[in-house]
Amino acid sequence: MTTLVGLELAGRAVLVAGGGPVAARRIAQFVADGADVLVVAPEICEDLTALVTDGAVAWRPDTVRDSDLDGVWLVHTATGDRWVDRQIAEWAENRRVWCVNAGSAAHGTARTPATTRSGDVLVGVVTDARADGDGGDPRRVAAIRDDLADHLRSGEVDQRRRRTGPGRVVLVGGGPGASDLLTVKARRLLDQADVVVTDRLGPISALDRLPADVEVINVGKAPGDHPVPQHEINRILVERAQRGQFVVRLKGGDPFVFGRGAEEVFACREAGIAVEMVPGVSSALSVPALAGIPLTHRGLVASFQVANGHDPLGPGALRNIRDRTATLVVLMGVSMLAHIVEQAIAAGADPELPVAIVENGASDRERVTRASLSRIICRAREVRVVAPAVIVIGDVAELDLRDFSGAA
Repeated sequence: MTTLVGLELAGRAVLVAGGGPVAARRIAQFVADGADVLVVAPEICEDLTALVTDGAVAWRPDTVRDSDLDGVWLVHTATGDRWVDRQIAEWAENRRVWCVNAGSAAHGTARTPATTRSGDVLVGVVTDARADGDGGDPRRVAAIRDDLADHLRSGEVDQRRRRTGPGRVVLVGGGPGASDLLTVKARRLLDQADVVVTDRLGPISALDRLPADVEVINVGKAPGDHPVPQHEINRILVERAQRGQFVVRLKGGDPFVFGRGAEEVFACREAGIAVEMVPGVSSALSVPALAGIPLTHRGLVASFQVANGHDPLGPGALRNIRDRTATLVVLMGVSMLAHIVEQAIAAGADPELPVAIVENGASDRERVTRASLSRIICRAREVRVVAPAVIVIGDVAELDLRDFSGAA
């Protein structure tokens, strides 16, 4: 009967016999685990040469001797010669050293599982080589591993901790709103959450798949309506983590692009709460792109700037608009549109400079309104533009990459 055991190899001696691609793949994992690896082989492949050159592993160009196993915690044979691999495995067994025998799993005392990771959980699949009789089928094991990985990512597995431990907070950038624009890491962390503190914007639909007993606290703000002030949000994060809960702070876009993420990090750290940051796809970049507007375009503009619409435009932003040297992306600027336009024209910007306003980006309610700088206020009033919206000012605003007949 094969038993799965997780081995801690950090700082421990591992001997690898063989220098080919199979050995290189295993060694890369040993190095990642922090093992002290010695490779003994007459020759080594290119990938191993790079590791040796970098000083990540030691190499002795020779054949393995019995004495090479002195002080070793784990042996991995991959010489390509079954007889040699079996001989090394016998030496290891006589010394009570665990041995992975790549030439014949049935003649080793350890197995290398096909693994997939979900947070701090490592799932491994191995064949019971002795029951199989022929050393197992690596392709079948890998296929099963891949299916398990897909199942873990599907959200159908409740991955929350069952044993109480120290609470922690993770600030997760949820992207512009579509749940399929969440990063893989963001999805995984949501699956592990005891509490989700969420904004009004962002991938709210992703919360539908959470178990019914996950606490969801909505602290979202709307224009002119801030029912939960920032200090109260900070208190909620700290208080829930102090209970020993895993708290995911789900924010629209990226937490650190006008998302007040830094304030929440500071609040957690001041309270002694472990906090992690997971970036998201910022609406400043993604919403224009999904609307077919590139923020840079060769031969047209080579840079862009992001501004907060609640504050007056700075000298750099006004200069970029006037000289057409950078695209200006304005977040949270619908209510200040008239003031933004007045500032730009007063600074010398071309009244015919293209402007695009993208409402409800990354959703089925997306709408794009285009006009020149001098006409955009009237146009926005005509069509009743409302927040949330991203404003793009610059020559790229007249492009629409979704329309092949448009400008290029």
